[in-house]
Order: sequence, then structure tokens, then C-alpha cells
Amino acid sequence: MDFGLALPSSVPGSTAQDLLDWSVEGERAGFSSLAVLDRLVYDNFDCLTTLAAAAAVTERVRLTTAILIGPLHTNTALLAKQVATVDRISGGRLTLGMAVGARPDDFKASGADHARRGRNFTAQLEELRRIWAGERRGIAGAIGPAPSRPTGPELILGGHAPGAVARAARFGDGWISGSGGVGMFTGGAAAFRAAWQQAGRTGKPRLLALAYYSLGDRAEENAKAYIDDYYGFAPPYAQAVLRGTSIGEEAVARTLRAYEEAGCDEVLLVPCSSDLDQVKRLTAVL
Repeated sequence: MDFGLALPSSVPGSTAQDLLDWSVEGERAGFSSLAVLDRLVYDNFDCLTTLAAAAAVTERVRLTTAILIGPLHTNTALLAKQVATVDRISGGRLTLGMAVGARPDDFKASGADHARRGRNFTAQLEELRRIWAGERRGIAGAIGPAPSRPTGPELILGGHAPGAVARAARFGDGWISGSGGVGMFTGGAAAFRAAWQQAGRTGKPRLLALAYYSLGDRAEENAKAYIDDYYGFAPPYAQAVLRGTSIGEEAVARTLRAYEEAGCDEVLLVPCSSDLDQVKRLTAVL
């Protein structure tokens, strides 16, 4: 199982230098991926812009959106160009994780249709495929740059609803579970494997998961402060996420063993603090 590291791009107070320092240290430490979360109405950095910056200071590590909320990007042609640009800048290291999102305030702020987000997302994925395949769109031809792969970057889709799982099996190279813990991953992965076979897909899809962690003397304090703030729109869910957050070295080790036993291919470890010491402490656990 691979271990990815999420940058603190969604931790309030993180600076641009924090993101660059974490990127350099994450690659040096041997993490498989550098990941970023996505949200609109919050004090966080934009997904694709952050990964473009990370690409400039790294050479080998994968760069993953975990996940980019597709329906918020109502101009799919522009999104296709932005994604392909980061993919090319990084030398083909981009893994595009996407899902429909849920928070109504994000959709209201972007002018996107919350009620039709699932249908719009499916149409968006079809459109992205056509654009990346080089479909002619005007006098100058296709929308460039062309991605590193003719089909576009590796695509990992999220969601646990039956429609989301079926969509992931149809369009994705794999599936990603959110912050609900190992139990949520296990159930979702089983449903996704079944949908993958039903869709007639061949080969082995990649299975990913997010896992929050917090280490050091203020581990519990940092975890509670960040989780309560980030998931403040849904306090009961915030408490569930907090209970599943790995606080302390032993908890991190237990969580990783559980994900490996459940068949996860890559766990993306999400910090609750932007202190660079969190990377060093996590590396010691691994």
C-alpha cells in the first residue's frame, strides 16, 4: 500500500511557503503523492493552482486532487485546459480525483445547480473526454495543451451513492473514499468492485482513501480545532470524522494497518496542522 501526503492547503492560516515546504519535504521523505482537498466557501487554497506550484518544486511525486468538485466548474472547456496544463507542467504526474460535492453554499457561490449536480457531473466527464481526445472546437483546432495521456490524466472518482459508484466504474481508473474511516472505505470498495465488473471493465482499478491524522504535543487540540471548523456545517458528521482521526503515532499505525487489510492501494494522510514537524513525525511512523 502506498502512503500519500495531503498538503495543508485547507488548514486555515497556512501560507504559500508552508505549501512549498511541505511539497519539498513530502517528496524527499518518499511519499507516493501530494494531495489537496477542494472547497469554495472556505479559507483554503485552490486545488489546481496549488498543485502547479507543487509541481515546480518537485520532480517525481504524484500530484492528486482529493477531490476536485467537478460541478462547481461550470465552464468545462476551461477546466479541461487548466487540468491539462497542470498535467503537462508536472510531466504527467497529475492524478485527477473528482466528485460531485455536497455543500449548498459552494454551489450557490459558484452559480452551479446543486439539485442537478450528479447529471451535470456525468455530462462534464463526457465533455472532458472529448476535449482531451482532441476534438476540434474552432478555427485553431482543439483546446490545448494535449494531456500527457490521450485519454487525460489518471481519473479517480469519489462518492458512495449507487449512482456515484456506477459513474466511477464507467469513467474512472479507480475510486476514492472520503473521511468516513475504514468501515466506509470497505463498504464502498466492495460496491465499486461489483460495479466495475458489471460495467465490463478489465484490469485492476486503484482504490484510495483519505485519513486525517494529528501528531505531537498538541495533537488532540489541533485535530479538534481543525475538524470542528472544516466540518462545522454538519456538527454530527464533524464528530464522526474526529472520532476517526488518527491522533498519535499508535493510532496512525493502527489505521494504516486496517486500510491495508481492507485492500486499499493508497492512503492519503491529511494533516490538521500546517506545522512542518507533522511531516517529519509522520515519516517516523511510516
